Amino acid sequence: MAAAVSPGPASVRSGGGELRALTGLRIVAAAWVVLFHFHFTALPGMAILVDATGPLITTGALGVDLFFVLSGFVIAYTYLDRLGPALRVGAATQFVWARARRLWPAYALVVNVFGLWIGARLYFGRDDQIAFQAVQPEVGLRAWVEQMFMVQLWDRPFFDGASWVGSTWSISAEWLAYLLFPVTALVFYRLRNLPRVALTLGALLLMAPIAWAYLRVGHPYFPWSWLVRILCGFGAGVLTLLVVRRIDPTARVRRAASRLATATAVFIGAGLCLGELLGPGRGGAVIVLFPVLVGALALADRGVAQFLSAPPMVYGGRISYSLYLVHIPIFEVYWLAMAYLPELHQPTLTAHLVGAGVLLATVPVAQLLYRMVENPCRHRPVSA
Repeated sequence: MAAAVSPGPASVRSGGGELRALTGLRIVAAAWVVLFHFHFTALPGMAILVDATGPLITTGALGVDLFFVLSGFVIAYTYLDRLGPALRVGAATQFVWARARRLWPAYALVVNVFGLWIGARLYFGRDDQIAFQAVQPEVGLRAWVEQMFMVQLWDRPFFDGASWVGSTWSISAEWLAYLLFPVTALVFYRLRNLPRVALTLGALLLMAPIAWAYLRVGHPYFPWSWLVRILCGFGAGVLTLLVVRRIDPTARVRRAASRLATATAVFIGAGLCLGELLGPGRGGAVIVLFPVLVGALALADRGVAQFLSAPPMVYGGRISYSLYLVHIPIFEVYWLAMAYLPELHQPTLTAHLVGAGVLLATVPVAQLLYRMVENPCRHRPVSA
């Protein structure tokens, strides 16, 4: 049966239509992050599960970096030819407005609702802990304004405590990349005719700083590392798009890309596991393969690309942003309940069913947010 990849590699050159395999990859990245955060749950048996799966779960923070590469690729795919030739105020404004409509409505709803939750914890709580974060977020008018403008991260060398919803530091980082893109597009557009080898090496080299951090110390945690992660990951995605657009998507190329995409996915999983032999977290260096995976999937039409292009995966990719937004608030409520209800962290079937139910509940809540807020706001016609 033919792969359900639409619109296919040919349209990568023209920037039209949805690249279904890349949409499907989004739910993989989101689920990876969700499982990573859930593995901190103090539930009996969690340690056994983590030991069994190894770094396939404990390195789930890499899902954020996969999002950054995907974002750079898709934004360049859609907007580079519009913004790259010249800096035009009208085109830049339309781009920023489109990205704001994509990010802000669902984000603002979740952050404000969760803000009420942490406000209640601050008022009624027994201690100063208002969120399950190592560094407690600030609460006040200034903090709220920063959250609403999605700039809460920009003046901080570390993302700890920057956001009320802890995981939304990456949304603040991505918003910065979007605001810079009308200017950086001028540079990327003028690189489009460089040799494919040079563009490929550029994409891989941009992933090298974070890959080296993983190899050296097992984590990408140093002052302003969040800025390196977003700018390098996003830039690598843009360069990957420039490479893919230079490739003629013949049937032979599609077959080769399909094999490469599948092999890269296997190498990433194997690298995460084998890297542990060098030390905890060292497998995170596989981040350097993310541009390869994204570029190959954009050209592929079978194998892992066919799986990611299946309707359930594509739908999962479409709700992945909402899933990313809601999972931490849901977990926070559950974790606080565990602190007050000892039976929730006992080695019982009931406790495990509740934990599984909380994890699975993130999906219908994400669906609701997507259908009621994210998708309508994104596609609502703009008044003249």
